[in-house]
Amino acid sequence: MTTTTSPSPGQSTGVTARQAGFTTDLLTVARRALRLASREPEAILPALSIPLFFFVVNIGALQSFVERGFGDLDFKAFQLPVAILNAVTGVSRAGALVTDIQNGYFDRLLLTPIRRATLLLGLMMADFVLVCSLTVPVLFLGFAVGVRFETGLLGVVTFILVAGLWGLAFTGFAYAIALKTGNPAAVNSSFLLFFPFMFLTTAFLPAEALTGWLAAVAEVNPVTYLLAAQRDLILVGWNRSSLLEALGVTALVGAVSFTLAFAALRGRLRRG
Repeated sequence: MTTTTSPSPGQSTGVTARQAGFTTDLLTVARRALRLASREPEAILPALSIPLFFFVVNIGALQSFVERGFGDLDFKAFQLPVAILNAVTGVSRAGALVTDIQNGYFDRLLLTPIRRATLLLGLMMADFVLVCSLTVPVLFLGFAVGVRFETGLLGVVTFILVAGLWGLAFTGFAYAIALKTGNPAAVNSSFLLFFPFMFLTTAFLPAEALTGWLAAVAEVNPVTYLLAAQRDLILVGWNRSSLLEALGVTALVGAVSFTLAFAALRGRLRRG
């Protein structure tokens, strides 16, 4: 947002606001969100430390058992996408948005000519940067324990982008809750929405080892397709079909979550 001086007949010169452009508004919101995130490591570190912890524990507890049953399976590589998805899912600036709502900053923004959509889109842009960044330490740990990508460096970049897009798609749920309730406790519990998605899938065993109702649920679980695509990038090579399936389920989840988030934004604007 910029200001300009415009004289009025019979009045002294005053300062009025004018729109700075969609891109400027978007980048301004995103930069502020990233700057605040860098000052709040306590909001980011748990999202990183917990997946790293369970990655190490799962390898230590299950690697020998699983690899005895599936002799050609590299369990460390098999578990790396699980750790990545745990790291990036639910990470958002929705908690900071609640703080802005509670301290009145959000309402003050509404008094400016900032484009309303950028209030969400800017935060989501910052989220994408954050979730992609969170994949890097997990990948380094994977490399340290011997995980290697059959698809090389380009596969690593694709792996990060797939994870980042999934993390971005899931943020809409947290923002919908933040804008609807303005309650930090409700926002913090939004990650619980992901728990069934992760555990009712091929998180710990290949699909052929699942039976009964769990096999049926895993087959329609979107996380199954994300894990499959990321595991192919590591263990198999380029698999266009699995990548398209992963991007498709990510787009579907994103369509639902973004619809809820922007509906909640419209509701908040009407109340304001």
